[in-house]
Amino acid sequence: MSPKRGDRAAPPPVDVEYDLRFANSEAATGWEHLSRHAAGNLRRAYDRIRAHPRAADTPERQHRLKGALGTGSFKGQSLERWQFEVTGGGRIWYLVDDTNHIAWITFAGTGHPKQTD
Repeated sequence: MSPKRGDRAAPPPVDVEYDLRFANSEAATGWEHLSRHAAGNLRRAYDRIRAHPRAADTPERQHRLKGALGTGSFKGQSLERWQFEVTGGGRIWYLVDDTNHIAWITFAGTGHPKQTD
């Protein structure tokens, strides 16, 4: 989705950072909900994913999903799917695209994704 007047301006990635982009409009809407409910935690998640999309030092917060959920398809590519726990229930799911240095956000919300129910 293209930015328009009134939208936030995201800083561009520098050096080895990943760009965070929404894979769908539902993820963008969920991001806004998280922003209203847990802005500080969301900012920490943003910074962490951007710098280290595969960080393994805090597995209780950031980890690759298991089984069939551990991989997702986006734009014809099979990519690793990771999760960041923003709050007790709030989650971000993203696909790591190393070729383009992008973390594609496929889900963001204040509750668990339906696929885990």
